[in-house]
Amino acid sequence: MAPSSPSPSDPPTRPVSGASVDADEVAHFEALAAQWWDPDGRFRPLHRLNPTRLGFVRDHAAAHFGRDALAPEPLAGLSVLDIGTGGGLVAEPMARLGATVTGIDPSAKNIGTARAHAAQMGLDINYRATTAEALTAEDTRFDIVLMLEVVEHVADLESFMAAGAALLKPGGLMVAATLNRTLRAWALAIVGAEYVMRWLPVGTHDWNKFLTPRELAALMARHGIAPGEATGVIYNPVSGRWRTGTDTAVNYMITGSRD
Repeated sequence: MAPSSPSPSDPPTRPVSGASVDADEVAHFEALAAQWWDPDGRFRPLHRLNPTRLGFVRDHAAAHFGRDALAPEPLAGLSVLDIGTGGGLVAEPMARLGATVTGIDPSAKNIGTARAHAAQMGLDINYRATTAEALTAEDTRFDIVLMLEVVEHVADLESFMAAGAALLKPGGLMVAATLNRTLRAWALAIVGAEYVMRWLPVGTHDWNKFLTPRELAALMARHGIAPGEATGVIYNPVSGRWRTGTDTAVNYMITGSRD
């Protein structure tokens, strides 16, 4: 596959604005843009989490579209939109699974990092510095819409979900991953991860922006997405690995489909 290349029309550094874009959140991640692909850097938690969330997306997509999850390219022929793509940690594996991938992010710095890394890997990914709301103005829809670790960073949840739902094809699959608004999530994801272990920069998360599984499911339903059951994502501090399970008290993922 041919490597992706920047478009002359994309702004070099200015973040994109939109109803769901929180300028402070964008600035926070822009400051870390160069570190996205350092597995021992600031995004180490996402690198560790990636195998679990990628396996979840692959398996649910394969089941939803009648594919063999263990095939070399189980997502071949499917289009994927990765909202809040950052440096491309999810977009690149999706492309390797055979999907045609579009990754969007309001930070042009993040998109620049993602494009450069995809070019190094020889991957053809359509990276764009834009928002989900802006993308709805175009005549494009996707088989799979991903909202992984982004829901807790947006300013307007209704606008964000409305845009995501509008970008999903009828019969398509939505996958969201976020943090539950519980005392345990506050203790582990904020106090533990940011202040004690220093896995994340202080201020990465705002507990008030966390959604319970019921709230996220209701948000999806209000915008025409039929939600499935929430699946917990659980960290083992001894092995340093993540797994899925029934405990949704801290991290969880949820799928949804559109008729």
